[in-house]
Amino acid sequence: MLFAHDTECSLTAAAALVNTDGRDGEGLPDVAALDAFYTAHAYSGRYEHTEAELRSVRDLRPRLRRIWHADVHEIVTIVNGLLRENRALPQLIEHDDEPYHLHAVPRDAPLATRMAVEAAMAMADLVRSGELSRLRTCDQPDCGNVLVDLSKNRSRRFCDASCGNRAAVAAYRARKAAARS
Repeated sequence: MLFAHDTECSLTAAAALVNTDGRDGEGLPDVAALDAFYTAHAYSGRYEHTEAELRSVRDLRPRLRRIWHADVHEIVTIVNGLLRENRALPQLIEHDDEPYHLHAVPRDAPLATRMAVEAAMAMADLVRSGELSRLRTCDQPDCGNVLVDLSKNRSRRFCDASCGNRAAVAAYRARKAAARS
């Protein structure tokens, strides 16, 4: 593990949230999709299952996406803004059989607020540790999704297996075509 467990989970969830507004259309088309996202990324605390909450979560995505394309100074501005606007006050907490970890807003804060602050806290860890190079965009030319490279050797290039497979197939076909020529 490169970072604390909650940091890795928050980084992964932030990238996944950004990617719900991506190449395949709207990844959060309705509250049911948000339910699945909430469960898949093990969020806890207040969750209202409303259209208003869904809109708030969707509205967070462009701001988080900017982090993947910004320099360190702009990232710090975004992170500090998210923390300040959401009145973040970091505290150690344990819940749901998880060991102590940081929460910076109460568990009853709105979901979009918790998502924003958890992402900001995780990004702050990347800034402090000089690891912003782990924030990447998928190498598949027609993709545009973002990813967090949590591998030890910093070798992750694709957002998911399908992009990696498409790149491998394209490389294979190129090698076969070159061999025929």
